[in-house]
Amino acid sequence: MYKIEISERTLHFKQPAGTSRGVYITRHSYYLTLTSDEMPGIEGVGECATLPDLSCDAKPEYAVTLRQVCQMVEQMGRIPYDMIRAYPSITFGLETAFASFFDAAKKQGVSVSVPAGMENLANLFDSPFGQGEEGITINGLVWMGTYEEMLARLEEKLQAGFHCVKLKIGAIDFFKELDLIKRIRDVYTRDQVELRVDANGGFLPENAMSQLEALAKYDIHSIEQPIKQHQWSKMAQLCRETPLPIALDEELIGVNVRSMKQALLDTVRPQYIILKPSLHGGIYGCNEWIELANQRGIGSWITSALESNIGLHAIAHYAAKVYGPNVQMPQGLGTGQLFTDNIPMPLEIRGDQLFVVK
Repeated sequence: MYKIEISERTLHFKQPAGTSRGVYITRHSYYLTLTSDEMPGIEGVGECATLPDLSCDAKPEYAVTLRQVCQMVEQMGRIPYDMIRAYPSITFGLETAFASFFDAAKKQGVSVSVPAGMENLANLFDSPFGQGEEGITINGLVWMGTYEEMLARLEEKLQAGFHCVKLKIGAIDFFKELDLIKRIRDVYTRDQVELRVDANGGFLPENAMSQLEALAKYDIHSIEQPIKQHQWSKMAQLCRETPLPIALDEELIGVNVRSMKQALLDTVRPQYIILKPSLHGGIYGCNEWIELANQRGIGSWITSALESNIGLHAIAHYAAKVYGPNVQMPQGLGTGQLFTDNIPMPLEIRGDQLFVVK
């Protein structure tokens, strides 16, 4: 029989993390430690992390719900996926706790019976990336700030060796942001530096197309969530007429049922979707999104959602399983250095790649 202990922790950002939705100073997470009386000395750890005002499961009663779900898992001995679709962060925390438990048991030569429906968790950490044999290419992230702050952060990322940089836009004056992008392109071609921008829904629908046209002049790889979510018809029109690829992110939050995922993708027809397991249904839910996107010729990549290194570590291994071996498309996994008090994990950035340290 499994037992799950819950703990919690607040992490602190080294510098304010600004988006068009607001600024993050701290990050609160819950941690699940999974053990079994039958296998003493073996444990798995997972992270449940919601983003206030964004996660569909970020509710006042979250701690109570988490305890109830964990008690249900203890009794059932498995993750009841269909019963907890509305709680993606809890789903992901449980998945990573079980995956790391299975991995710990394997390393100790202990045989574990993997419950039906959870087979994909048994080998999450078994990949060339997981063995430390190869890295995952990642993008550098430039948070919002003043023009001068963003320029300094950008130059820091380029000097560190990143060949793909993502800029958070939509909060300061758009023409200043455009000037920042122009300055990059004056020096670096698209072959030298891939530029992604993330508006976090910061554009108004009536202005969005002209802003996309202005951005398209600078060889932008893609723009994430140009307008606020839940405007399917307006987003669909943008995706049809856009001069640069659009990637959905926030739009996927709360769309937890397979038929609704199909409806969203068929209605909006984005060029890309961006998957965050803590927000988009855990590994189970993200696998569903990827399957449906692939069927429709829609591209995807995986990013963290400001989890601590516990969650980031699991997400990186998941990205390696989905897109590996030899992951070339930059993933959004460079967030482990954001906190002053992060939890140590065997992860290391070398140039523009994330490695597991063995």
